[in-house]
Amino acid sequence: MIRRVLAAVVSLAALITVPSAAPTVSRPLTVATDKGVVEGAAANGVGRFLGIPYAAPPVGDRRWQPPAPAPAWPGVRSADRPGAACAQTAPGGGADTSEDCLHLNVYAPERRTDRPLPVLFWIHGGGFMSGSGDLYDGSQLARTNNIVVVTINYRLGVFGFLDLPGLSERGGGNYGLLDQQAALRWTQRNIAAFGGDPGRVTVSGESAGGQSVCALMASPPARGLFDRAIMQSGGCPSLTSAQATARGKSYATAAGCGGSAAAAACLRAKRPDELLAAGRDFGGILNGPLPVSGVPELPVAPGVAVRSGRFADVPLLIGANRDEIRKWALPFAHATKEQYERVIGQQFGPHADGVLARYPYDARNRPYGAAYALGALWTDSSVFYGMGGCQYQRLADQFASRQPRTYFYEFGDRNPPSHGPTQPGFAAGAAHAAELPYLWPSMSPKPLTPEQRKLSRAMMRYWGAFVRDGNPTTHRQVPWPSYRDAKLMSLLPGDRSRAVNSGAYAARHRCSFWNGIDYDWLTTDPMYLAQRAGVSAR
Repeated sequence: MIRRVLAAVVSLAALITVPSAAPTVSRPLTVATDKGVVEGAAANGVGRFLGIPYAAPPVGDRRWQPPAPAPAWPGVRSADRPGAACAQTAPGGGADTSEDCLHLNVYAPERRTDRPLPVLFWIHGGGFMSGSGDLYDGSQLARTNNIVVVTINYRLGVFGFLDLPGLSERGGGNYGLLDQQAALRWTQRNIAAFGGDPGRVTVSGESAGGQSVCALMASPPARGLFDRAIMQSGGCPSLTSAQATARGKSYATAAGCGGSAAAAACLRAKRPDELLAAGRDFGGILNGPLPVSGVPELPVAPGVAVRSGRFADVPLLIGANRDEIRKWALPFAHATKEQYERVIGQQFGPHADGVLARYPYDARNRPYGAAYALGALWTDSSVFYGMGGCQYQRLADQFASRQPRTYFYEFGDRNPPSHGPTQPGFAAGAAHAAELPYLWPSMSPKPLTPEQRKLSRAMMRYWGAFVRDGNPTTHRQVPWPSYRDAKLMSLLPGDRSRAVNSGAYAARHRCSFWNGIDYDWLTTDPMYLAQRAGVSAR
């Protein structure tokens, strides 16, 4: 039970299965790309071009190699349906999966203007283990803001992030990141044909997608491919090359290929399903794939790059959710006070008494007292790769110290449409990925309330204004000040969104405590912590 709940929570953004609304009337549209003509369809004022290859299929000898140019095609290629999702163990939406998956989707206003339109380039989340670009229907964002939206697939899990001697001469551990860069280069070459402006591309993403954005900002080969960035609930974690290689050797052993020089050839000979089966532990919250630093495409760890100013100096919109990590505490739904205190001691050692004094086990909230307390302290401390809470605020501070057009938000609707697994009576709050249906309405598992629809419209307009101008402030909405002014936007239902002082955010997340002690990111996941604490699933 614990494993099923946690696995689903980790890939929450990729598990939303509500399909996009079907267009009422459809008309064919053709566009010439640098590899051939594609035929999409227009409906409700937006052209949709789905499943366009941006790189060669990474199969056969191209497995675990940097992306190569896509081959040209004769005639007209149909672009009326998405391509396969990249190979994964738990695909979102029940999509077909394949190693042949390097496709993207374009949503463009049908009515052209004399001036090219700004572009939102979206990188999906899913822990670098699951998800696909077609889960995010960009039609409404394109129509609302008169922008072009691009969503992409990139290699996941062992196919995108395995680092092992002998796999390839370059790109080891970062094939998924290189795929993202290849899709950005396709956008630079081709987006003008769809009405977009290659000089105004905003790279954006949530969760692993947000982590990808930080990595792209720190990657020298990605410079010049975008001029704005949006990071939603994704910090700047990475692995060293030594860490990634050690994980790769461990995976090769689990796959029956040992850790010798012959491991690479052995793995190349295996079928995709065999690699996926062997890689079920090549994932999870804390032992999953991450970008690898210390290599040409990422010479400096993204976190170090931000602190030292070695990142793309572009306007940035960055934010997280108020209860970011609460759902990840579900394995502790039935933990006793003794079990709760045991896990705090294991995690925080000499600081455990201080943590317990501020986050006591609350028996009045049985059976969820431990889950709520852990969800709060894990969010506030940002121990999950710096997502949410105090370390995330420090990350925004570091960006803003060098880039004056940095805009910070906290999503605060604590009763959003519920998706993914939960338990009766458990209030997930404004948890990880809860903001997605407000920007991508087709993803909502149920209709938004009138107050939530107001927030959704406001968020889409804020995001659209940022994509257009590098500043989210737009007409007839509450002004959004730069974080340089020590203010962030609190995004709330109805007309309650407002700018608040950074001190209010710090107080809510007890940052005076967390910023005053030394602690590391978690080195094991909640499921393992629960098992060590003796928590049983019910």
